[in-house]
Amino acid sequence: MKKVFTILLASLGLAACNSQTKDDSQKILVLYYSQTGATKTVAEEIKQQLNADIEAIEIENPYDGNYKETIDRCIQEIESGTVPNTKALQSNINDYDIIFLGYPVWFGTYAQPIAGLVKNESFEGKKIVTFCTFGSGGLQASTENLKQALPKAEIIEGYGVRNARIEKSSAEINRFLIERGFKQGEIEALPAFMEHKPVTQEDADIFDEACGDYQFPLGTPIDVAVRETKNSTDYEFYVQSKNQNGEDITATIYVTKSKENDSKAEFTQVIR
Repeated sequence: MKKVFTILLASLGLAACNSQTKDDSQKILVLYYSQTGATKTVAEEIKQQLNADIEAIEIENPYDGNYKETIDRCIQEIESGTVPNTKALQSNINDYDIIFLGYPVWFGTYAQPIAGLVKNESFEGKKIVTFCTFGSGGLQASTENLKQALPKAEIIEGYGVRNARIEKSSAEINRFLIERGFKQGEIEALPAFMEHKPVTQEDADIFDEACGDYQFPLGTPIDVAVRETKNSTDYEFYVQSKNQNGEDITATIYVTKSKENDSKAEFTQVIR
């Protein structure tokens, strides 16, 4: 009955008020590392929407080279098992109930400075909500890796956004925070995706429009499920792809196309 009621709300386009209750007594810290400024933008938006405290993570030997030099240094660190040393935090972790931990995704997981942070901080007993910026994806994988690195903390998968879509993050963060009960408000109830069906030529054209100009090949779409919202048409593509080792895998790629005139389809994330 509950499922039927939820679908009915969505189909009617009604606003849904989150069922969780926001606890205003909880103290929140937004803690983040940003290399290019993208993650900083998301961190500051979360801070503003939650009226939270905020602090940037800094490392003793910054990645101050160009893109290639940063990549080369990261590869050397990963291969040698070393991580950058982080500067001492100004915030007292023990003062906070919830910590939003943000980072760019590097090599499929959280950036190396976060590895340096968790080497020295256990975050024992703390609730940590992840958020990240990425080229194609990595929220799920990086969250799972943090769960392994911080077994004494409660790690909650949070919000991720492509660097190419940072300007869309404010509205998406608002939805995420309301859905998860971190702030109060009303949002449109999103319908579930319909049943997956083989990709048609029209679907393939939408996929190419969204993914065709990405710098790396994302694979070939096989099946797709669609949902209609008030403002967009969303697609969930199952795609034949390859992982970093060149092995065949099936990935999931989410695509959205705004109903505004002349809008271009864009992919929001890849889950491998």
